[in-house]
Amino acid sequence: MSLLVIGGTGTLGRQLVRKALNEGFQVKCLVRNFRKASFLKEWGAELVYGDLTIPETIPLSLYGVTAIIDASTTRSSNFYTIHKVDLEAKSILLESAIKAKVSRYIFFSILDSYNYKNIPLIKLKLLIENQLQNSPIDYTIFYLSGFFQGLIPQYAVPILDQNSVWITLENAGVCYISTQDIANLTIKSLSIDQFQNKKLPMIGNKSWTSKEIIQLCEKISGKSAKITKIPIDLLKIIRIITRFFQWTWSISEKLSFIEVLSSNINSSISMKEILYILRVEYNNIESLEQYFQEYFQRIMKKIKELSYNLDYTKDTNDLDF
Repeated sequence: MSLLVIGGTGTLGRQLVRKALNEGFQVKCLVRNFRKASFLKEWGAELVYGDLTIPETIPLSLYGVTAIIDASTTRSSNFYTIHKVDLEAKSILLESAIKAKVSRYIFFSILDSYNYKNIPLIKLKLLIENQLQNSPIDYTIFYLSGFFQGLIPQYAVPILDQNSVWITLENAGVCYISTQDIANLTIKSLSIDQFQNKKLPMIGNKSWTSKEIIQLCEKISGKSAKITKIPIDLLKIIRIITRFFQWTWSISEKLSFIEVLSSNINSSISMKEILYILRVEYNNIESLEQYFQEYFQRIMKKIKELSYNLDYTKDTNDLDF
């Protein structure tokens, strides 16, 4: 099977490319900048030029492709291209895939997206979902909530550097999951008919609030966090104000996701169906505790090595020959 991965240089995309190559798939990656994507070529992927902001570059990239994995999305701060990329270009991509007789299309959306139709990015994803469902292509839509990897700069790094961790006063939990697990489950699903024309959540086995994540980081790292709390109502007011000025639209778009933060995840949602079909046990899915434990161990080891090297250099320079 020949795969075309869109968004291959991203946090999730690169894991999908690596896993697909390891499983023996032929992998093409749609890229705008060959230099920035050179590591994908080194892994064994074929790089093909394509730019979602230039739709006419899309059709040629589908030559010989049997399945598409779309892990791309516009940065929420980029207001000017969000509609062009996440709706117009994705629609052209789907139309081109139909003409190219692509047999499978995997699309990633946001968990509980139907509850947040007023958020522009989510609204566009819902429109693409609808187009996929009405197309002749066999599709799978996976709903994601959040990645472990995004928690490192948000919580772990500030705590280690003794900087402030900015959080809202929400009590909502998010079922974060590792991108490695998402990639593993996604690539496995390609060869199983039971995943065809399905819409399934792909989330971790536990929801975490900001307070719980901070406590976990403190416990593992041995450092206390400096917490700065921001009321959600204040952020909502700022969002309303920034919508009135074109130069602050990108800020308003970012703040639109506070609605997700202020909503609790449906406790009945799980990915039991995915795990059942794949015959995978939940304990084989990495937990946030394991992920942070490994991260902090690596960081602490590097700090000790750096400290040792600095001390050794100092002692050597102090020697009187």
